[in-house]
Amino acid sequence: MPRLAYDAVLCDIDGVLRHWPAADPLEQAHGLPAGALAAAAFVPARLHPAITGEITDEQWRSEVADDLADRYGSPERAHAVVAAWSEVAPAVDQQVVALLGQVRKIVPIALVTNATTRLERDLARQGLSDLATTVVNTARIGVAKPDPRVYRIAAERLGAHVGRCLFIDDTEGNVTAARETGMTALHYRRFGDLRRALSPLLDTPSAWVDQL
Repeated sequence: MPRLAYDAVLCDIDGVLRHWPAADPLEQAHGLPAGALAAAAFVPARLHPAITGEITDEQWRSEVADDLADRYGSPERAHAVVAAWSEVAPAVDQQVVALLGQVRKIVPIALVTNATTRLERDLARQGLSDLATTVVNTARIGVAKPDPRVYRIAAERLGAHVGRCLFIDDTEGNVTAARETGMTALHYRRFGDLRRALSPLLDTPSAWVDQL
């Protein structure tokens, strides 16, 4: 019997499906140095509780504002820049959307991302809620990539064995961890790489491999 190359596809969101603009214009407009927001928001000790659900997205952003106020003074300015930053929407790569839409007609897809409790609202706002079979938001499961449990949870939700999954991510460490769990994995850099990785599912007759 012929068999598909993969039984499921797991795909990261930010850096693959969506791309966030630089924060420099916001920082400049509010009198902050370049990199101030990232330094406050993405330091591991602050970010990790947010992407594992220990704190809500609102709590995380409040902590970011407090940190900026402590560093640069003016709580009003700090909260204003965080409020403006919170309203920024990432650009959606419609080529990736279309490609994943084709793949979902063949095998189930999971969007697997380190995110805060705001993710589901953001996906709905950008019309992405129904793109995948399931969304694995690390803030909802209590562990974050590259923890191997994330990959196993995603595969289980799709009813697939880890060895029959293709994982896609723009962060090399997450790709390495996926491979260590037994998945085939792509370190995403450009759209052409993604198209080639998915070609065994999409192209005929290479969509099928002989089952041994």
